[in-house]
Amino acid sequence: MAEVLVYVDHVDGAVRKPTLELLTLARRIGDPVALHLGAGAEEAAKILGEYGAVKVLAADAPEFADYLVVPKVDALQAAYEAVSPAAVLVPSSSEGKEIAARLAVRVGSGLITDAVDLEAGDEGPVASQSVFAAGFTTKSRVTKGTPVITVKPNSAAPEAAPAAGGVEQLQVTFGEKSTGTKVVSRTPRESTGRPELTEAAIVVSGGRGVNGAENFHIIEGLADSLGAAVGASRAAVDAGWYPHSNQVGQTGKTVSPQLYVATGISGAIQHRAGMQTSKTIVAINKDAEAPIFDLVDYGVVGDLFDVVPALTEEINSRKG
Repeated sequence: MAEVLVYVDHVDGAVRKPTLELLTLARRIGDPVALHLGAGAEEAAKILGEYGAVKVLAADAPEFADYLVVPKVDALQAAYEAVSPAAVLVPSSSEGKEIAARLAVRVGSGLITDAVDLEAGDEGPVASQSVFAAGFTTKSRVTKGTPVITVKPNSAAPEAAPAAGGVEQLQVTFGEKSTGTKVVSRTPRESTGRPELTEAAIVVSGGRGVNGAENFHIIEGLADSLGAAVGASRAAVDAGWYPHSNQVGQTGKTVSPQLYVATGISGAIQHRAGMQTSKTIVAINKDAEAPIFDLVDYGVVGDLFDVVPALTEEINSRKG
């Protein structure tokens, strides 16, 4: 089978879940070859091989951490030239989409971003995308060059398929533009102990109905009982009740969890655009006419200040 190049997203060598999803999707169209940049390739190769990587190309250089994006594009291009893949798959993060776009320009190939599914086609991989605020699903394929495709987190359930996963060192030559933008400082993000919003299997979001920052602990309590990430609508963020980094919507983050719980959110199109591809949607709102109820799988008409604490208590009691 043809080889499919998969860009590995990791934190200090710990492989993140979207990469395992990419390996699962890559196996539909070929043999996955993983590209790991930075330290920890030998350790990462164990899990990459477990999920189907036939080999792991590895490169480690200070440029990957000291400069923005371009050194990683140089490395991805080197891997592309070494493998001659049938497709290149990259996680659909903000950085991932920039890396993918730059590679596509360099190699003269078509680019598909934010795919939610991938399948083999007679004329190359076919990607599904959710468009127009998730009102439609389209299927597309690249007609020029090697397809470069970014895939949204939670688009596929990771499936183990043990393969060799041997590590091979990749020689990377950095271009003169690779050191153009230097990272001068980093501030660690404060950990909440909750999953990353865009990668979480369950998301609980609060909106205008939460009625104040002091009440978001109710939303956090439900999220913690479910092992979920916490999101917020634009109205809640604009009011200063919750950080912008947690905003779900067209001008915030797009999520596609297995379960999305919307509490006190009316369901404006701006918000729906960021969560409409969730597998199961539950809404809690005291307004029975709220637009969110047109979208949901399950709806609860009631005051969130009564429903959410009761639900949290019930979940915790069943857990323990």
